Amino acid sequence: MDTEALLARLPRTHYIDGAWTDDETTLAVENPATGRVLTQVADASREVAMAALDAAVAAQASWAATEPRVRGELLRAAYERIVERADEFATVMTLEMGKPLAEARGEVTYGAEFFRWFAEEAVRVHGRYAVAPLGGSRLVTMKQPVGPVLAITPWNFPLAMGTRKIGPALAAGCTVVLKPASQTPLTSLLLAEVLHEVGVPAGVVNVFTTSRSGATTGPLLVDPRLRKLTFTGSTEVGRSLLEQASANILRTSMELGGNAPFVVLPSADVGRAVEGAALAKMRNIGEACTSANRFIVHRSVAEEFTAGLAARLGAMTVGDGLADGTEVGPLINADALANVTALVEEAVADGARVVTGGGRAADAGEGHFMRPTVLADVEPASRVVREEIFGPVAPVLVYDDVDEAIALANDTEFGLIGYVFGENLGEALRVAEALQTGMVGLNSGVVSNPAAPFGGVKASGLGREGGFEGIEEYLETKYIGLAL
Repeated sequence: MDTEALLARLPRTHYIDGAWTDDETTLAVENPATGRVLTQVADASREVAMAALDAAVAAQASWAATEPRVRGELLRAAYERIVERADEFATVMTLEMGKPLAEARGEVTYGAEFFRWFAEEAVRVHGRYAVAPLGGSRLVTMKQPVGPVLAITPWNFPLAMGTRKIGPALAAGCTVVLKPASQTPLTSLLLAEVLHEVGVPAGVVNVFTTSRSGATTGPLLVDPRLRKLTFTGSTEVGRSLLEQASANILRTSMELGGNAPFVVLPSADVGRAVEGAALAKMRNIGEACTSANRFIVHRSVAEEFTAGLAARLGAMTVGDGLADGTEVGPLINADALANVTALVEEAVADGARVVTGGGRAADAGEGHFMRPTVLADVEPASRVVREEIFGPVAPVLVYDDVDEAIALANDTEFGLIGYVFGENLGEALRVAEALQTGMVGLNSGVVSNPAAPFGGVKASGLGREGGFEGIEEYLETKYIGLAL
């Protein structure tokens, strides 16, 4: 694909009330594979953000009154259009955040599926009718849309995080203001173009891009017309947003940080566990909240597992995501590379041993490339174990007793996802049930699915996205008591 021609025809201004704005383009978008600027997009002010909310508020009543079938068919049409333009979406994602093109194509399939799933859920919102236990009246419940939604999305899955929020919101009858990450605005603007093309009414979805997140979203969060906040990002930012959302008692969905344990039991098929670990660790270059962060391995299989994982990760090709054969792209920016490198250096200083990798992949190019790294003999107190890595680093810890493994796995404030590998199904299921997480991959390195509820517990968030549960986050329950 001609990337220059693609960049030239991409929208680069805000999409508000069904129209593209006329802003000066002042926000630079960098290609992490080269460290160079790809293009410029509009950089919203407080006034632009408020105009987006004004449009969403103005459209709310008519969108809520739109027939569920119509809402569903528009989502279905958007799904089909994304699939038709899959190469464009994949190329844009690779350009602005670095993931290999094959992975980007996978995200297009995954992200589009949220629109297809919620297109089907739009017509299944229901209430109930019941006779009061003592008779004399009837109890009627119904579901109604929460109202205008502010959706704040991260840079690591630029398409899927948008569709995962917009899909259920539109299906439920809510209008949306979307603020994508400043690192990856192009994918969201392309998504807005698709929604416009298929006929989503003006004001139903509004998108603004900005380098001043707090200054633009802060006023929206205290505006009483906004009724819902959905956010995917760090726990630190999530806590701040929850404080701001409390002023108007906003409905909130929070998909926050993770520190996923990957538990290898003594009964594990080591080859199977290594392949699962490679998927759980290296998806999206390790820049995923679901990425396996701590590998907790039984002593009887630790040497074999560590050697196998090192061989698997060490053989992966690092380079520009657009190049043929690339399996590991660059990290998002120089700060990310510096942080991951520091985590490895500190772990080594604490006594860890580098089995493979260990530093920057300078031969991969000028961008922010890190070699896939496996660390052995890691101290549980090391920062690489305590913090979310968000990069291609796999620290291995050894245990002797399964209860010890459970304690190590749960020794974190986070609780998004855990992974358990073992051929003794009873033991594996016991460990899966004991993990303090919202999701578990049992003999599986990837569990994300639009048909399943995604979300965590503890400091990993509130609410669920996807599945039957996903649309409920955008609906209020109203009870009507009927006297006879």
